[in-house]
Amino acid sequence: MLNIKLLCVGKLKEPFYIAAASEYAKRLKPYYKLEVVEIAERDLVSEAGDIRAALAKGCFTVALCIEGEMLSSEELAAKIDRLAARGLSKLCFVVGGSDGLSESVKQAADLRLSMSRMTFPHHLARVLLLEQLYRAAMINGGGKYHK
Repeated sequence: MLNIKLLCVGKLKEPFYIAAASEYAKRLKPYYKLEVVEIAERDLVSEAGDIRAALAKGCFTVALCIEGEMLSSEELAAKIDRLAARGLSKLCFVVGGSDGLSESVKQAADLRLSMSRMTFPHHLARVLLLEQLYRAAMINGGGKYHK
């Protein structure tokens, strides 16, 4: 089973974000071992240090940033499937805070991923990422969720 770690700058506070994130985390349990780590919002340099300290060794790291590569849901699913087929056991996604991610975190990532050219609140980006991970699991498993 693939281990997925979400490193998220900021703590979810709004009940609607908490409920949505919890729902997708619950749905992901049969497919991935999911760990969500919340990193305190501070300055970008301090956040970068905390992110580096929390990254798992041997983890394929994906930094979410607006200038990253845009993938369709099917392309993300295929990428996850290919990484797992190569024997990868750890996948780390990094979601920045309201100031984004430091350049050092983005440069150290194996992949820069953009969810859209639009800007979203970082808490919503976390929920969207969890939903896309669930969708990827459904695509790769032949589930009916993805249409």
